[in-house]
Amino acid sequence: MDLGLKGKSVIVTAASKGLGKASALEFAKEGAHVLISSRSKDELKSTVEEIKRETGNDHVAYIVCDMKKADDIERLVEKAISWNGTVDVLVNNAGGPPAGKFLDITDEEWYHAFELNLLSFVRTIRKVVPYMQKQKRGAIVSIASSSMFQSLDNLVLSNTMRPGVVGLSKTLARELAEDNILINTVGPGIIQTDRINDLYQFTAEQQGVSIDQVIEEEVKTIPMGRLGKPEEFAKAIIFLGSGANTYITGQTLVVDGGSVRAL
Repeated sequence: MDLGLKGKSVIVTAASKGLGKASALEFAKEGAHVLISSRSKDELKSTVEEIKRETGNDHVAYIVCDMKKADDIERLVEKAISWNGTVDVLVNNAGGPPAGKFLDITDEEWYHAFELNLLSFVRTIRKVVPYMQKQKRGAIVSIASSSMFQSLDNLVLSNTMRPGVVGLSKTLARELAEDNILINTVGPGIIQTDRINDLYQFTAEQQGVSIDQVIEEEVKTIPMGRLGKPEEFAKAIIFLGSGANTYITGQTLVVDGGSVRAL
């Protein structure tokens, strides 16, 4: 199937590793012009070289961007425009907030989670929408978490911010439908990434067991009997952001191997 992504201008934030990197790689495979960002120049440079090497697509670039800083986000979009003239696809992503119980979370950590996991999405969308409106088309996919549907133990910050992303996407999907801008949210279940490993390490320390034991117990909760792979998650992002998607908007999808029980 031709996904209609060849030559399209794509931004993927927080893409030097993990789910962002996997998504950027899949877009590059389809011939898109992919601009990735994160806070680490060294990691970005290495990731761009890796993506180019694996895909043969030389239209991959990077810019350092702290998603908590409005000026950085503005520079990110400006670079995409100067490079490709527009933005066809935006993949919103940001590192997950730290684990912890409610009474242990400080005001500073609440503000940090708000800026990183909700306000940053607002800012990037605000910057790209005028270009999408001008061309009367565009796709925005925001990466959230399975906590959109089902609260997760020791992740009160995620459980609070992620549903906000869903509300934002659902609202904008209706507001911007007349401009043919499709906006959806995709949440990972248990996908094998550094983020998941960090959370498992936190749980292991809390329970006084090994990380292998935590993973073994977690896998038992997944009907498919294994952790997901980043590339499996990325395929959902690619479809929703591609020309193959012409009518799906305002939706919330979890890629989780069947583990979330909520309807």
